[in-house]
Amino acid sequence: MHRELLARGLRVGKERVRRLMQRHGIRAKGKRKFVVTTDSAHRLPVVPDLVQRRFTPAAPNVLWSGDITYIPTDEGWMYLAAVLDLHSRQVVGWSLQAHMQTALVKDALLMACFRRGPPAGLIFHSDRGSQYCSQDFQDTLTAWGIHSSMSRKGNCWDNAPTESLWGRLKTACVHGQRFATREQARQTVMDWIAFYNHSRLHPALGYLSPMQFERRWLAAQRKSAA
Repeated sequence: MHRELLARGLRVGKERVRRLMQRHGIRAKGKRKFVVTTDSAHRLPVVPDLVQRRFTPAAPNVLWSGDITYIPTDEGWMYLAAVLDLHSRQVVGWSLQAHMQTALVKDALLMACFRRGPPAGLIFHSDRGSQYCSQDFQDTLTAWGIHSSMSRKGNCWDNAPTESLWGRLKTACVHGQRFATREQARQTVMDWIAFYNHSRLHPALGYLSPMQFERRWLAAQRKSAA
């Protein structure tokens, strides 16, 4: 909250923000326990972990990560697959469906590829879920010249940035919220992704939003090349 106020040009001390929040009963939402949802009990081929928890590539479109999470609604589950560019932590592709089939993660990947046009050699990192191990998904990676990388079995920390994204999403707009329809959940999630990319201040990015961070990086590259 303090950082957000400073970013908006309001000069205020951190302690004053704390006191005002306490006085008016304003509290941050707490995170819930992490729940493992990946089903890696399959016989599909897996690939080595090429990332080894090195989550800070030097440029965009060098290292992406992907994962799936679930959102409850009164009409049934919604499943969200996202692709994160780990340079700026920007969500560059996503798909929301009422199923967890391979098409869910493939659609998210294709959105990212069509939007970003990544160079050959990019690494896509995921868990060992059957969707990511499927022949269809692996063929799609190969067609775009992307190398596949996978976490160790049952180790969520090997894909920590994407797990962190889910924590922020659910704390901000899922926990404590009841969605009557899948469409209501879809609109809420899409609005949050837009907010996250454009406006949410990220501690790992020097309290810039993902898009601000990437624009600043691109401007620095142009300046150094001039």
